[in-house]
Amino acid sequence: MAVTMGDVAKLAGVSTKTVSNYYNDYPYMREDTRRRIESAIAELDYRMNVAARNLRSGRTGMIMLAIAELDQAYLAELAQSVIRVAEDFGLGVLVETTGGRRDREIEVLEGSRGRNVDGVIYEPLELGPEDVNRYHTGFPLVLMGERVLEGEVDHVTMPNEAGSRAAVDHLVSLGRRDIALIGIDATNPTRGAALRRKGYLDALAAGGIQPRSSLMVGPGRWHRPEGAAAMDRLLDSGERIDAVFALNDALALGAMRAILRRGLKVPEDIAVVGFDDTEDARFSTPSLTTVSPGRDALARAAVLALHRRITEPDYVPGQDPFVADFDLVLRESTGGPAETAGTAEH
Repeated sequence: MAVTMGDVAKLAGVSTKTVSNYYNDYPYMREDTRRRIESAIAELDYRMNVAARNLRSGRTGMIMLAIAELDQAYLAELAQSVIRVAEDFGLGVLVETTGGRRDREIEVLEGSRGRNVDGVIYEPLELGPEDVNRYHTGFPLVLMGERVLEGEVDHVTMPNEAGSRAAVDHLVSLGRRDIALIGIDATNPTRGAALRRKGYLDALAAGGIQPRSSLMVGPGRWHRPEGAAAMDRLLDSGERIDAVFALNDALALGAMRAILRRGLKVPEDIAVVGFDDTEDARFSTPSLTTVSPGRDALARAAVLALHRRITEPDYVPGQDPFVADFDLVLRESTGGPAETAGTAEH
């Protein structure tokens, strides 16, 4: 005979409602009550019927993750982190890609692309404060990235500015003075890119280095081929360059390929630092020094906030964004070992 929630309640010495509250992450449950329920669940090997619970609550048990693309390593790894965390809450994840197109991002914001899910975790590229009135459907929404909307929306973000400053501070500490920046489009920078550029400029200023606009190049898409092409342009320009900070790992890997193809050495001739700490960074040759922006912490904070929006009628979204911590991971591209985790630099 199948074990029921009532059986768990009886063994734990609580009511069935209390066991239900446990599964809905009721925030005010006493710790000893929580432990008794967990012990009873383990002893009875109870598996809750998620489908039946969702049917009773009017929920689907699915959330959406809306991101620009999946052929970007960081975003693919972020999606996997969100999926893993969502499983802990009994949630499935539908991944929607927008291609970074404004029209499709607005469709997500207005709810037309999320009709069959209970809420959305969303990382837009093109939305701005002027779009706040488009969010009027009231569905639970958590934004990843910089704060682009006010109102009843949680925000989680990575340390773009602080992480970038730490990366360039590291290059300056190595004695590098001619540090190029790859990834900024000066005519229309995204918010995250603008913050990473600010971190770069602040680190140069702290090191007494005058920034040179000729060393700041915007390749368009943040992919390997664009990083290689940007590095080729820098090398062809005749500018003095002894280091590169790329705004993501894909650009950095492309830049390293272009440097090595010219017969130059990394880091002896040109040191390279990226941002994101994707798995590719560990296995490149040389391995890539990079900023690790707390991807798993971002995923957990986003799923937790969305779950609370879905399950707690009185939940009020946070007014301040959750900002993940970061590590500067030192590897071979700046003279470090093949694999070592540095400490967070703030």
